[in-house]
Amino acid sequence: MHDSLGTLIDGWKADPSSTYNTWFLWDQRVKNFRSIRRGIAQVVKDIRAGTFGNAYRGSSLETIVGSVAEQRQIFKGADHAFLWKPKLRIPDIYENASNQRAFADLLHACDHCDCAEDVVSAIQRIDAIGIKGLGPAVANLLYFIHPTLVTPFNTAIVNGFNAVTGGRVKLGRWDHYLSMREGLLRLNEQYRRQLSNDLGAIAGLMFDIGSGRYTAPPAAMDAAAAALWREDLQRVRLESTAMHKELSQAAESDATHTGVQASLRDLGKALGFDVWIASNDRGRVHGTGLLGDGCLAQLPPPAYAGLESVRLIDVVWIDRQTSLVAAAFEVEHTTSIYSGIVRMLDLALGTPVAEQCALFLVAPDNRRDKVAEQLKRPAFSRVSELGIRYLPYSQLELNHASMSRFGSSIKPLLEISQRL
Repeated sequence: MHDSLGTLIDGWKADPSSTYNTWFLWDQRVKNFRSIRRGIAQVVKDIRAGTFGNAYRGSSLETIVGSVAEQRQIFKGADHAFLWKPKLRIPDIYENASNQRAFADLLHACDHCDCAEDVVSAIQRIDAIGIKGLGPAVANLLYFIHPTLVTPFNTAIVNGFNAVTGGRVKLGRWDHYLSMREGLLRLNEQYRRQLSNDLGAIAGLMFDIGSGRYTAPPAAMDAAAAALWREDLQRVRLESTAMHKELSQAAESDATHTGVQASLRDLGKALGFDVWIASNDRGRVHGTGLLGDGCLAQLPPPAYAGLESVRLIDVVWIDRQTSLVAAAFEVEHTTSIYSGIVRMLDLALGTPVAEQCALFLVAPDNRRDKVAEQLKRPAFSRVSELGIRYLPYSQLELNHASMSRFGSSIKPLLEISQRL
């Protein structure tokens, strides 16, 4: 299987429609880890404070699971396992306070350990309790805490693993999940040079195989089987039209996001501010140059330099006289606002900012109600203190030239934006 699976991995990585290219290498992916981890900590805090409630809807868990479910194809449907099924009364973490606390203990233990043995022990403890309906789908949360120790989990990943290894892993059982995890770790070590120490890569490979996009190589590769398998591999490449359409839409979305960042960059410079572009976006191509051209190479030390979440805010304007943040912008084109809000909270509550610092969510005109609705969630209870404002694309575009020419402060932005 070694040579054939290696061949498959090479073909998979070269396919622009594969999960490897559409999700694992997605430049927005890494921005989600910190915010999701913060959300998991909020779930623990709510449960231990007795404020979590007895319903999934409206809870901090719904917020964070929804954010995970938006991480493109591999996590689509991740929220299903956590939805309350009233006829079955599962998962039993909403009505049973003891089970709810055990769930919090699992999340807390994994969030405060740094070795595989401790993660596995925490999983085994909750497995021993036997909470009805709470199974390995929780691994999709744990992955965002320990991407090198925990593999994501869903039906397609299980099917892919079984197809590649001949295993018989079953859904819904923690012991089977741990067995699959061990098998994936061995495979990942075997093909480490082609994959990554981040287990999202090999999980993505299993996902694409298990969802039928790729055919697992036969265990014994005789000439006829090899020929048929290579035909299947070629078929996958030829049948990617639909996926390419989705990729095109995603690329268009990313281009719009970058365009808005560039617009805010140029406006900030015109108004006399130093500008910071998110550290993972600086190298994006825009126009004839890069998005980070002419911007700060680092945030002013020491207040901001060590805070990773602030470095990931889409656009930050720095007052040249005080070196303090005067304005910060998160561009929310199509994705959840959760990650952006967490970064804004870190900036406003964890660092020194200018006295009149303004925080903006910049989004399409038709997302205003969606943004306002999301901000009402319990997880965002502290957001009202920040005075975050909604800046619609149309107003930014309409007023950009006049503000650049005649403006001298952020006052015009306050006039064309709305407080949320």
